[in-house]
Amino acid sequence: MTKKTWIIFAVICAGIIGGLIYLAGGNKIDVSDINPSVKQTATDKSGQIADHTFGNMDSKVILIEYGDYQCPGCGSAYPVIKEVVEKYKDKMGFIFRNFPLYSLHPNALAAATAAESAAKQGKFWEMHDTLYRNQSDWNQLGASDRTEYFVSQASSLGLDTAKFRSGFDEKDIQQKINFDVALGKKLGITGTPSFFINNKNVSDIRYNGDKLDTSGNTSYPLVWNSATAFEKFVIKPALEENGISTN
Repeated sequence: MTKKTWIIFAVICAGIIGGLIYLAGGNKIDVSDINPSVKQTATDKSGQIADHTFGNMDSKVILIEYGDYQCPGCGSAYPVIKEVVEKYKDKMGFIFRNFPLYSLHPNALAAATAAESAAKQGKFWEMHDTLYRNQSDWNQLGASDRTEYFVSQASSLGLDTAKFRSGFDEKDIQQKINFDVALGKKLGITGTPSFFINNKNVSDIRYNGDKLDTSGNTSYPLVWNSATAFEKFVIKPALEENGISTN
């Protein structure tokens, strides 16, 4: 690599790192006038980037996840939630919002940025799925290696990799992630994954066999660990409460 190339490379890296440091600082966004339980449209507060949605967003039942791509729990919940929302996509809507836990997961912010950068080329859900399916491939990588890994995944999805890479230094993406985090903090979220269905927090619901557990015994599994349990104890009751057939 020539001296000139090294200088260009250093400038690019400095820009990426600077952008991530800016975001990790969590610029405060005033969301006091915003209802987190409804779909968010593109506004200045969200960097002119709307919520990423799947399924029937005209439904009376909307499931919202606040997730961290490096979080092991989110990785475990991913196939469960995907199975359930695929099954009920005609009856309910699903929204994913970013909530990277910066201090615990050093690659979470970069992964969220990768998903948002892919979204600019219409491939949010494809990158979202790739990040969770292959979480163990990138979650321990260093800064430069993780970026190259994300770029390689973008290439495999048919994205323009130059445009994708530039997303790591774009303020609108930083703003979008900060906005999602602000909505989560408004709801009192401190960990991931966190799930809300029609503004009801269902993140900590546990079950014992075929019944919900109300004893507070933390040895019982959380509903998002099982597609059967999540469907039975979260999705079906919400649909039935709103007069939507579960058949």
